Amino acid sequence: MDTKANTDTSDHEDAGPAAPGRRSLLGGAAALGLGSAAFGSTTARAAGAPSRSRPEGGRFRGKSVLVTGGTSGIGRATAKAFAREGAHVGFCGRRAELGRQVEREIRDAGGEATYLQADVRVDAEVRGFVDRVASRYGGIDVAFNNAGIGGGRLPHEMSVEEWDDVQATNARGVFLAVKYEVPHMLRAQGGVIICTSSSAAEQARPNGAAYTASKRAVQGLVKSAALAYGPRGIRINALLPGTTDTAFVRPPGIPDADWARYKQAWGPLNVDGLERMADAEEIARAVLGLASDDFPYMTGASVAVDGGSGAGRKMLQPGTA
Repeated sequence: MDTKANTDTSDHEDAGPAAPGRRSLLGGAAALGLGSAAFGSTTARAAGAPSRSRPEGGRFRGKSVLVTGGTSGIGRATAKAFAREGAHVGFCGRRAELGRQVEREIRDAGGEATYLQADVRVDAEVRGFVDRVASRYGGIDVAFNNAGIGGGRLPHEMSVEEWDDVQATNARGVFLAVKYEVPHMLRAQGGVIICTSSSAAEQARPNGAAYTASKRAVQGLVKSAALAYGPRGIRINALLPGTTDTAFVRPPGIPDADWARYKQAWGPLNVDGLERMADAEEIARAVLGLASDDFPYMTGASVAVDGGSGAGRKMLQPGTA
């Protein structure tokens, strides 16, 4: 999800570009006439296109689905969506309390899910997570490699440690996931892998060097891996979400009414086409569509789900560069 601004965040479980930071939102709010006080302290084998009116519980029935960064935002929405469609979902994230909550919510709704704590930056933890999901659910049919963080500083202001953390999470984390998912899919002679890049990979921002570089790397990995494993039945694509309304974007403490007003004003100024932010469920539906049999001839692609922001040239609002 691209936000027109990249900033540091401790959220290693949500995917997409960096959220508009506190200063960026304050600047954007001022430009829009909002007061600063508001910002206080393989493949699935059943076909069918996603639809809000579609009966839940069928397309991925009995399939094993793996999700990294599944404790919040797009990852959380996608894990729930796969479970509603009948999948057995194994997901990871660093925040155990949130992970157990999402697991509980899926099971309470009649789905099957297992949360496993893992940090995608750590080789052994990624391998353990992937292998445990495959063991529990009899392999891996679909993987959604989604975990990511932001990084919003100008290059000369960013520490080497900050740069390395963004690359280790967003690029190396995806590499590690693919590295350990592929052997399970090769044994099954097929599978689908979807990796979260970002519309920021195509639309850079002045303070987004680390983030854009990491998401470009994801696209390069996807293209190469798609060529390597396509002949063996594995499809691999990159998803490029646009700005998505999640905790990754929304600063803490802002009242619902003020956030709604900000979004209403921000959309037409920043998102060509649909003139609004996405919600996480909309991005989740795109993931499920790509993972289904609806796109059997698509691999190595970078699929933008950005509301049309990449199709035009809206001017950035002050404070949101």
